[in-house]
Amino acid sequence: MSADRARGPGAGVSTHCAYCALQCGTLLRPNGPSAEVEPSPGFPVNRGALCQKGWTAPALLTAPDRLRRPLVREPGGDLVPAGWDEALDLVVTRLDRVRERYGPDGVGVFGGGGLTNEKAYALGKFARVALGTSQIDYNGRFCMSSAAAAGNAAFGLDRGLPFPVVDLGDADVVLLAGANPAETMPPLMRHLVRPRLIVIDPRRTRTAEQAALHLQPAPGTDLALALGLLHLAVTENHLDKEYLDTRTTGIDAAWRYALPWWPERVEQVTGVPVEDQRTAVRMLAEAGRSYLLTGRGVEQHSKGTDTTAAFINLALALGLPGRTGSGYGCLTGQGNGQGGREHGQKADQLPGYRMITDPAARAHVAGVWGVDPASLPGPGRSAYELLDALGTPGGPRALLVFGSNPVVSAPYAAHVARRLAALDLLVVADLVPSETTELADVVLPVAQWAEEDGTTTSLEGRVLRRRAALTPPAGVRTDLEILHGLAVRLGQPAHRFPVSPRTVFDELRQASSGGRADYAGISYERLDAGEALYWPCPDAPGGNHPGTPRLFLDRFAHADGLARLAAVEHRDAAETPDAHYPLHATTGRVLAQYQSGAQTRRVPELLAAAPGTHVEIHPGTAAHYGLTEGALAKVTSARGSTIARVRLVHTLRTDTVFLPFHFPGAGRANLLTGPALDPVSRMPEFKVCAVRVEPWQERQA
Repeated sequence: MSADRARGPGAGVSTHCAYCALQCGTLLRPNGPSAEVEPSPGFPVNRGALCQKGWTAPALLTAPDRLRRPLVREPGGDLVPAGWDEALDLVVTRLDRVRERYGPDGVGVFGGGGLTNEKAYALGKFARVALGTSQIDYNGRFCMSSAAAAGNAAFGLDRGLPFPVVDLGDADVVLLAGANPAETMPPLMRHLVRPRLIVIDPRRTRTAEQAALHLQPAPGTDLALALGLLHLAVTENHLDKEYLDTRTTGIDAAWRYALPWWPERVEQVTGVPVEDQRTAVRMLAEAGRSYLLTGRGVEQHSKGTDTTAAFINLALALGLPGRTGSGYGCLTGQGNGQGGREHGQKADQLPGYRMITDPAARAHVAGVWGVDPASLPGPGRSAYELLDALGTPGGPRALLVFGSNPVVSAPYAAHVARRLAALDLLVVADLVPSETTELADVVLPVAQWAEEDGTTTSLEGRVLRRRAALTPPAGVRTDLEILHGLAVRLGQPAHRFPVSPRTVFDELRQASSGGRADYAGISYERLDAGEALYWPCPDAPGGNHPGTPRLFLDRFAHADGLARLAAVEHRDAAETPDAHYPLHATTGRVLAQYQSGAQTRRVPELLAAAPGTHVEIHPGTAAHYGLTEGALAKVTSARGSTIARVRLVHTLRTDTVFLPFHFPGAGRANLLTGPALDPVSRMPEFKVCAVRVEPWQERQA
């Protein structure tokens, strides 16, 4: 029996982890109000392994402060328990007031990359049909948007990995650019034992420690490095000329921009030695099977799309994508980061990865929804731009948040908190209190991953079944039930917003049919029978299309079948060090915490492993600024300051400090990060800002 198939009585419920995009296979065995977890031994991605977060995931099911009743803010300022009818009636009354005064775009919706496909789809439909607003985006804009934009431009299609994860295990060489899977998705490392690793990262991470070669560029210079690697591929005769001639277009324009980036210049700008550059290109080019993978480190920049495109250029120049045993891919981050961006949460997209400006796409989706295509709004603001506009003239005056905690996770976090506080109405649906629920006017408690059915789509484009092992606590509703209750109160027919995940998925299949992310041939029945189905999986006679585990083997998704190399040029980060802010700061994850930490900080084992914010700094740099191991430091950018405990790291660059972004209050790393956005993907520049550091004394009680 497939490990993805539900087991019999007593054998546990087959499902998938609540956290990252690996979506590791797990078995849940109910144990009172909680459950015991173990890895599904046959699921190919995690191969019987789980990370620390996966092993401890059930602890959140019984968190002492879990939300179990709606909360409504009283005139005096306190959040107090309320009944569901009271809470939903209040939300709709105040939404109607806002819409009457400011129009449909007076209301915004902010979703999450952890929502199931069904919930992401229903949320996009709810925004555009029940509310009529264009103002919807999601926190996945902060994660994968640059890679998505670059992948669509290069290949005509965006799927994190256009091949199964297991293919990596047969590689000879894998280059990881800005990715640290040893901490962010540890089970992936089981597939990276055989390959020799090349890691590009300003830090010597746990992944870099396992690499055959570590390239350590200054933050914000990855694009210059990628251009330099392409320069060497050309000048040292590593190009796959037949592949370029028959399967691509654009090499001449890409080369014109790479031409000035000779190795010595690249070393001067990035700090990466010339010989290491040459070794990296030679390792990739001479391997029989090689992969190039990008992560947030190269994507979360104001030039993240161009940087990702430059690494794709290198992969295309070497003939890797669309070839059995080699390729390019993006290590998608959030649990449903792939599916979450395919079915309508993004400001410019409709289900099936259709663009909202495409008349044919609008007509198709409107037909499935039973509405006039002209009634669908156009594209709205991207995630940060949406948050930045809250409560301003012309911006939304009400916001509904599902599955996100932007007070911690958004850039320029103090500013975002001020914008949220300026709203006429903030509604947050979540399972535990968060820094964002603290600002809400209405808080709606939702079911957790182990308490509801649904599907997610992993980083390899495989659609997976989440299965309920437990019944939600009394007083808790699913997101689908909440959207149904709100939609009916807003005047929508009840059948338009079903509460059954299976019913929603069947509608999603219709809406996606013919789109780039085509799920029409995937069904709960096929998934429950144990089939491994990767999109695109169109409807087919007999309903048995096998899905597409490996994309681009015959042609790329552009009309002419060719991949496109991009003409991109290096430019500085939006903010570079100066006399007042002399250091680079970069942010990222640590093994024991996840995203904004609202969930993982409630798991005692994880909190003990990573209890609070720290700042990594080279000992020489620390000594220069009067900092010592374990002391508190004040890290300041042009936007604010973070208080963090000093951790001396000998392998860190002397011009760089690192902070994890999982922690609240004065420890928020995103108090430092800025609002600069990529012009294409609208990705904020999380990975680099200019800071200064100084000692900080704990205040006396």
